[in-house]
Amino acid sequence: MSELIKLHHQNPEKRKIKHIVDILKNGGVIIYPTDTLYGLGCDITNSKAVEKIARIKGVDPKKANFSFIIEDLTHINDYAKPFDNKVFKVLKKNLPGAFTFILNANNSVPRMLKNNKKTVGIRMPDSIIVNEIVRNLGNPLMSTSILKIDEEMDLYPSDPYEIYEEYKHLVDIVIDGGIVIGEPSTIVDCTGSDFEIIRQGKGELIY
Repeated sequence: MSELIKLHHQNPEKRKIKHIVDILKNGGVIIYPTDTLYGLGCDITNSKAVEKIARIKGVDPKKANFSFIIEDLTHINDYAKPFDNKVFKVLKKNLPGAFTFILNANNSVPRMLKNNKKTVGIRMPDSIIVNEIVRNLGNPLMSTSILKIDEEMDLYPSDPYEIYEEYKHLVDIVIDGGIVIGEPSTIVDCTGSDFEIIRQGKGELIY
């Protein structure tokens, strides 16, 4: 049975953050609020936790749209190949925010998370809760939607109590950050010669 942990969205309690991070470091899987929707995540360095999320989603990890949540722009280069200054300027203007930026992955991306295109999705939500978790974890949080591949976006749950009832036997922690009624992130592909919006979501891209 999982835990339901309530966190203040502006001032999350340090003791509770530490407990959540300890669970993540031990291979735990959590559901947490972001600036868009509730997400499903784990420590990207823990392969068993990644496999557990893939089973929950009903998908092969290499075929799933998993993204990495980072704390700071300086950490992008830890997982992405070098990119030009034009891309950096757009990232700087739009992050933190409701975007997933697709970049070419480098060799630091865990093997089981490398998709066939060898790209990585980078997220930096405008969320104090998520930022505190990632900062204390010390490496990115793997992130994906809580819906299975064949489920429709209009079914996306927004109430943490409803989410807890549905997922309490599948995850270790559900973080209650309040009702989150939103849209998914805007996905921007930065791997080509120009920016391509793959999915228009909550974020309005500033060039």
